[in-house]
Amino acid sequence: MPESTAPERITRKTTSIAQLLASRVQETPDREAYRYPVGEDWRSMTWKQAHERVKAIAAGLLSLGLHREERVGLLSNTRVDWLIIDLGILSAGGATTTVYPSSTAEEAAYILADSETKYVFVEDATQLKKLNDHKAEIPGVVKAIMIDGAPEGKDKSWVMTLAELEAAGAAHLAKDPRAVDDVVAGIKGEHLATLIYTSGTTGKPKGVRLLHECWAYTADAMEATHLIDADDVQLLWLPMSHSFGKVLMAGHVASGSVCAVDGRIPKIVENCGVVKPTMMAAVPRIFEKAYNKILEGARQGGMKQKIFEWAIKVGKEGSKIRQAGKEPGGFLALKLKIADKLVFSKVKARFGGRVKYFISGSAPLSSEIAEFFHACGILILEGYGLTESSAASFVNRQTKYAFGTVGMPMPGTELKLAPADGEILIKSPGVMQGYHNLPDATAEALTDDKWLRTGDIGEIDENGFLRITDRKKDLIKTSGGKYIAPQHIEGKLKAACPYISQVIVHGDKRNFVTALVTLDADAVKKWADEHQANGKSYSEISQLPELKQVVSPFFDEVNKSLAKYETVKQFAILPNELSIEEGELTPSLKVKRKVVEKKYAGLLDKMYEGAVAE
Repeated sequence: MPESTAPERITRKTTSIAQLLASRVQETPDREAYRYPVGEDWRSMTWKQAHERVKAIAAGLLSLGLHREERVGLLSNTRVDWLIIDLGILSAGGATTTVYPSSTAEEAAYILADSETKYVFVEDATQLKKLNDHKAEIPGVVKAIMIDGAPEGKDKSWVMTLAELEAAGAAHLAKDPRAVDDVVAGIKGEHLATLIYTSGTTGKPKGVRLLHECWAYTADAMEATHLIDADDVQLLWLPMSHSFGKVLMAGHVASGSVCAVDGRIPKIVENCGVVKPTMMAAVPRIFEKAYNKILEGARQGGMKQKIFEWAIKVGKEGSKIRQAGKEPGGFLALKLKIADKLVFSKVKARFGGRVKYFISGSAPLSSEIAEFFHACGILILEGYGLTESSAASFVNRQTKYAFGTVGMPMPGTELKLAPADGEILIKSPGVMQGYHNLPDATAEALTDDKWLRTGDIGEIDENGFLRITDRKKDLIKTSGGKYIAPQHIEGKLKAACPYISQVIVHGDKRNFVTALVTLDADAVKKWADEHQANGKSYSEISQLPELKQVVSPFFDEVNKSLAKYETVKQFAILPNELSIEEGELTPSLKVKRKVVEKKYAGLLDKMYEGAVAE
C-alpha cells in the first residue's frame, strides 16, 4: 500500500470568487443562474440579474464604511439570498463570518464577538432577537441588516432592511459606478474571505480562516474534475454556513450552471420532483433515509416484493461489471432493461429522473448503500474534506470510483499518511491560513511546512483511492486492548436495518461493545400501525420490547461479519431521535458522539452492570 500520492496537475485560472463572478457575468449574462421558491412556485434569476443584486449589496456595505477584510456576519437558513449576500460581501472586499441559524443566542454572540464582526445580516426577527439578547457582548457590531421583515421600536436605531441596504448601494453606485469593480480588481489571494466556526463537541468553536485563494482553488479544482458542468442543474439545500455548501457555490460560479436553492430539508424529495436536478450533494443521512423508505415500500410480500428482490440482484450483477469499468452485455443487459422498467425507473423518478450522480460527504457513507443505489442505476460519488481544507479535498469521479473510499485527491492536493499511525495529512491551496486568534491550535493542526493534520486515519489502496478507517479521536480501545473503529460497525448496522436512523457504537475502556440506537420515525409509525400500537407516542413505541425484538436480528446478522471483539453484545433504543436543537447533531447531521454518550451515560452503564464479555 502506498503512503503518499503525487498531486494531479491543475491549471490555475481563478484569483477570487468575486473576480470569477464578474467574468461569469461577462460570458453568460442572460443564462439562468438561480432558481428559488416563492410560496409554492419557483422563480428564476439570470447571472446578470444576480450580479446587479450582488453589486448593490456590495456598494451598500461600502457606503456603511466596510473596509477590506472586515468581517460581516451572515445568520440565515440556506436560501438564494444567502448566496447573493455572501457574494456581495466578498465583492465589497469583506470577509463573511458564517453563523448557523440553529446556533443559540450565546453561540451566535460568541462567534460574532470572537471574529470581531462589524455588520450582520439576519434572516428575520427570530435571528435578530439572538443579537438583541446579547447585545452587550457584541459591542463591535454596529449594524444589523434584516433579510425578511423590518425593525421595530428601539431596533430602528441600529437595524436596517436588506432592501434599504440595496437602495443605499444603488445610490452609491450612481455617484461612483466603479466603486465595486475597483474593489474586486484589488482582491488578492491572501486576503481573508471567510471565517467558519467549527462545531466542536467540547469547548468553544474555533474560527477557521479561509482566504480568497482557498475558494479560488476549489473553483479551479471542481472545474478540472467536471463535478459541475455548464448544463447541470444542482439542487442546493446544504447549510451554507458549512464549508460543504460553500464549495458547491464556488463550483456553481465556475461552471455557470443552474443552482436551485432551498434549505428546507423535509422538502428535498419533493423539490427533486419539481427541479429535476442532474446532480445534488448530500450527507449520508439523506441517502440512508431514502434507502430505508425504498426497502420499506418493497417489503409488502407477494409478487411485488419478489420482483423487487430479483431486480436488485440483477442490478448488483450489473454494478460489479460497471465498477470494473465495463458495460454489461448479452442476456444480463436485457435483464437490466427489464429491471429498470419494473423497478429502477421508479426509484430514479423519486429524485426527478435526471440525476447523473449524487455527491456524498461530511460523514462516512456505507458501501452497502452506495452499491444498492448503483444497482438501481444511481451513482453516489463519495468525497472527503474538512472545513480546514475548504471541504473539497478528495472525491470519486464519474468514470473512476470505488465504493467504500472517498476517491482520489482533487487536482492540486497532495496526500500522505503519517508513518506512526496512518493519520491523513493534506497540503493544498485550499488549506486554511489557521484558526482565528489561536496560534497554539493552529500550530497543532498545521505542520511547519503547511501540511494539515486531519485527525482522520486512512489507507491508500493500490489504485490510489483513499479509504477513511476512522477518526483518530473516535477509535475505541477496549479494556482488553483491542482497537475498534466504531464508524465501520455503525455503517454496517444502518445499511442492514431499515428501522435504524442513528447508531452510536460504544466500548472505550469497556470490556465489550454496546450501542445506542435511534429509530426512523416513519418506520416506527408504520410498524405501530401494523401492530395496533398507533395510539402511542414515538417515545412510547420505541421502548416497546416487541420493537426491540424486531431490531435485534439485524444486530445478530451484522455481528456475524465482525471479529468477535467487535461484536455488539447489547444495545439500547433511545426514546427520541437525535436533533440539532438538542445539541446531539451538528448542522450537517453528524452525530456529536461525546455529547450523546454523556447524555445517556446512565443507560450505557446499565448495559455493563454485572455483564461479562463473551
